[in-house]
Amino acid sequence: MKLDILVFAAHPDDAELCCAGTIALHVKMGKKVGVIDLTRGELGTRGTAETRAAEAKDSSAILGLSVRENLGFADGFFVNDKAHQLEIIKMIREYRPEIILANALADRHPDHGRGGQLVRDAVFYSGLRKISTSTKGEIQHEWRPKTVFHYMQDRLFVPDLVVGFGQPEMDIKIASLKAFKTQFFNPDDKSSDPQTYISTPAFFETVTGRARELGKPIGAAYGEGFEVEKMLGVNDLFNLL
Repeated sequence: MKLDILVFAAHPDDAELCCAGTIALHVKMGKKVGVIDLTRGELGTRGTAETRAAEAKDSSAILGLSVRENLGFADGFFVNDKAHQLEIIKMIREYRPEIILANALADRHPDHGRGGQLVRDAVFYSGLRKISTSTKGEIQHEWRPKTVFHYMQDRLFVPDLVVGFGQPEMDIKIASLKAFKTQFFNPDDKSSDPQTYISTPAFFETVTGRARELGKPIGAAYGEGFEVEKMLGVNDLFNLL
C-alpha cells in the first residue's frame, strides 16, 4: 500500500496530540495516511501497553487511518543507531509516502527528540540504494519522501509551517484523544492509577487553546505547527492562506 502521508510517533497518542487535525484534514481530502508508533508506551504512568494498543486501534478508526503499526521499540530506551534506523527504513520503503510527519527534534520528553532525530536520519538513508532491506521475503527499493515535517509537542517553537483546519477536524482530534481513556481525562475512570497533568479536564482546554493560537495568525479556526529543516518553496504566491 502506498501512502500519501506517513506519521511516525514515539508513543501511541503522540500523533493524536500533535497532528490529528492535520491527519483528519488530509483524510477528508482523500489522502491515505498511516501511523507508525515506535514504542508501546509501556513506561507511561497510566494504563498498560495492552490498553494503549486497544486505544490506538479505536483512535485509528476515528481518524480514518489506512494503516497503523507499532515497531515495539523499548519505551524510554530506544536509540538512534543502525538497527533502529533499518526498521524505520523498512516502513518508509514499504509505504513510500510523499510526506512524513515526525516527532519534534527537541522536546521535554527525551523520547520525542530522539524519535524525531531517528526518523530524520532514517529518511536520508532510505534513499540510498546500497542500503539493502527486505520485508516479507521481498527486496525493497530505495525511497525518500519529498519532505519531513516535525510536529510541535510540549515545547513551543516558532513554526516554519502551520496547517489550518476547522471545527470538524478539531472535533475529530479531540475524539481521537478521548479514545485513549487511560491517558486523558475520562469521567468514567475507576482505575487507581495516579493522576497526571494530561489526565485532568483542564488539559483539553490547553490542547484547544494552542490550536486556536496557532490558527489565528493564518486566519484559520485552528492550526498545528511544524518545523522543517529543508527550505520550503511555492510555485504560486497566491496559493497561501
